[in-house]
Amino acid sequence: MHFMDTHTSFRYEQLAELITGMIDNGALAPGTRLPSVRAVSEQHSISISTALQAYRLLEDRGILVARPQSGFYVSAPHRGALRLPSTSRARSKASTVSISGAVAALLEHASNTSLVPLGCAVPEAALLQSNRLDLALSRAARQHGARYNAYSAAQGEPGLRREIAKRAMRIGHALSPDDVLITAGCTEALTLALTSVASRGDTIAIESPTYVGLLHTLEVLGLKAFELPTDPTRGIDVDALAHLLDTESVAACVLSSSFNNPLGSMMAEADKRALLAVLAQHEVPLIEDDVYGDIYFGRERPKPFIALDGGANTIYCSSFSKSLAPGYRVGWIVAGAYAQRVMDRKLAFSLCSPTLPQVALADFLASGNYDAHLRTLRRMFQQNLARMTRTIEAGFPAETKVSRPAGGFVLWLELPRRFDSRELFDQALEKGICFAPGDVFSASRRFRNCLRLSAGHVWNESVEDGVRRLGKLARALLAR
Repeated sequence: MHFMDTHTSFRYEQLAELITGMIDNGALAPGTRLPSVRAVSEQHSISISTALQAYRLLEDRGILVARPQSGFYVSAPHRGALRLPSTSRARSKASTVSISGAVAALLEHASNTSLVPLGCAVPEAALLQSNRLDLALSRAARQHGARYNAYSAAQGEPGLRREIAKRAMRIGHALSPDDVLITAGCTEALTLALTSVASRGDTIAIESPTYVGLLHTLEVLGLKAFELPTDPTRGIDVDALAHLLDTESVAACVLSSSFNNPLGSMMAEADKRALLAVLAQHEVPLIEDDVYGDIYFGRERPKPFIALDGGANTIYCSSFSKSLAPGYRVGWIVAGAYAQRVMDRKLAFSLCSPTLPQVALADFLASGNYDAHLRTLRRMFQQNLARMTRTIEAGFPAETKVSRPAGGFVLWLELPRRFDSRELFDQALEKGICFAPGDVFSASRRFRNCLRLSAGHVWNESVEDGVRRLGKLARALLAR
């Protein structure tokens, strides 16, 4: 076995893909014993832990079986290892976004605690284990409540901005606290960024599928969306973006830094650099959404675009909503050349952000507990996705395609073109199950044969049974 040239960022994923390919083409038959972890590490010049991580990943997917004191073996044939979803097709023109009604309905159902929670991409409180953060908040309120019951600086609490700047150093981007502006979650950050670079009627280039909240924001701001072809693992097609910019006027490009919602795709660093070069050539700013960046399953955190271009043409947006405190609504923006425009809009839209949550988060980050929390959270989400994938393989139609994200906590499922996820959505609600139908992730309302499932809750019998019953409903619909 030898590594091939791939777009995959992590060595363990490259090895896992190589082994999967050899199994698919018959080079490794069911029951075959794989080389030892030590032998593989020597053969490929990788660490033993990297080789073991690849084997464990394939074990989680049901492709390999571990036998005590014996090693790893290719599993017996089964329906598993479903294919990846298709790369989305290029659009010929920009779309006017009309998504608000569908978003409101989805959020209403997703917040219903009586439903199996597969619909909303928000981590369950039990997984976040935010006791220490709660203590920091109560301590700040108890000791200095009067001081913090006042308007904060428009830019945000200095202590929190300092902690965010310190963390940016770890991903290769030198930030000053003065570069950071605190927002009400990543949603406000994206809104500030878009209104700073675009005007009503302008076109924004986006991934396809993309985050439903971004589409809603584009609609409210009166912006059009040009949907770019997006690979389920490698992200957007840089050549397609270059062709678009050669032929159309585009005000900005909005992309996920890593782990697109809903695909879980992640651009390789070389592709990110190529994309930045194309945007710089056409003087088109990039707005990046990095809310999932800390929830990675590889050995290193993927670098965001801003760390690759130094912020020369990039507006960076993120928050703590997916990793620690969705209810605190604390995000931030690093706007570089657009900082003054962003500040003007922050003052006009909300004046400043609530003080107490900022103080509590700053205290929690300074304590050093956040990294230990992230390690635990990443492990739980990775396990949840593996369990959900196995349940999908066992219970959904054989033609189902499913994403294989290297981070985050959502899965994207694609069924045959005749399948209607809207009809499945209505039936699932009657059975007490909520998920997100695929058409809400497209400005042109494509992907009606697709759906997104969230693995952000504690994996238990109720959740597993919900996925199993959803698969049964999907099989029945497809068999009609």
